[in-house]
Amino acid sequence: MGIEVVVEGLTKSFGKQNIWQDVSLTLPAGEVSVMLGPSGTGKTVFLKSIIGLLKPEQGRVLINGVDMVNSSERDIMETRKLFGLMFQDGALFGSMSLFDNIAFPLREHTRKKESEIRRIVMERIDIVGLLGAEGKLPGEISGGMRKRAGLARALVLDPQIILCDEPDSGLDPVRTAYLSQLLIDLNAQIDATMLIVTHNLDIAATVPDNMGMLFCRNLVTFGPREVLLTSDTPVVSQFLAGRREGPIGMSEEKDAATLAAEQLADTAPPRTGPRTVVPQLEPSPGMPVRQGALRRRERVMSMMGQLPEAARTAILNSYAPAAGGARA
Repeated sequence: MGIEVVVEGLTKSFGKQNIWQDVSLTLPAGEVSVMLGPSGTGKTVFLKSIIGLLKPEQGRVLINGVDMVNSSERDIMETRKLFGLMFQDGALFGSMSLFDNIAFPLREHTRKKESEIRRIVMERIDIVGLLGAEGKLPGEISGGMRKRAGLARALVLDPQIILCDEPDSGLDPVRTAYLSQLLIDLNAQIDATMLIVTHNLDIAATVPDNMGMLFCRNLVTFGPREVLLTSDTPVVSQFLAGRREGPIGMSEEKDAATLAAEQLADTAPPRTGPRTVVPQLEPSPGMPVRQGALRRRERVMSMMGQLPEAARTAILNSYAPAAGGARA
């Protein structure tokens, strides 16, 4: 089962530039979470801070009692073994076959025999649907296949926490849909805690149990997916609708005068009623029930009194047709 990740009061700057401040959230064990945000809001920096590759100025990231910000380098390195990290571009070695790329962490960090390494690598290659391509070089396959190879490599050390940085970048909508299903199926199989950083609205709407959003150097919100998907917060509404009108500008947030002028000129009818929340993806036929989804259902139902009405309605609607099932 995955491990809970507790982030408390995290603040990160580069020189005088504050990236984000006082970020606090909990990634529930074995659940799939998504962090949204416009380009340039520090989503990748957040991932690197969780795994200890970057040092925030303030705050803590607690994993199994180890603080990935302030603990000794030895403890951080040991805890990092619990992670699998899927990079934007797959980060594959161009001169190595897919097999050798995926085997690299096992050869680097374990003393397993080559026969055992081959068994593990071929299992992971099968999971991501790349059987038959293991002998190819990264330059000989499509971008989507490189993504899946990167995911297979992230899985070889049996991680309990998986971080995916923009897994959809460079993929067309069909490949993105396949990858979304693969991530849900993977969660069903290994019950790992997963955090996906993206600005892809299809992934955001269909994959996660929980969603957060970074904007204007702050965490706008983090919680059950229905809270963000039904939110009337202007920055959230603008982002989810893909509209130009709202606080998000081309390079950063807009100033007050620009926002006021937009509001005066906005002739679009106001949205009435709660936003429709599309169903979350279910594991493919033959896959096990997602244990994270079962735990998530119990957790969310216990916090219903703290949630906005629109989110409560969406949650109850999502569970109504699945009485006795495992929808989350």
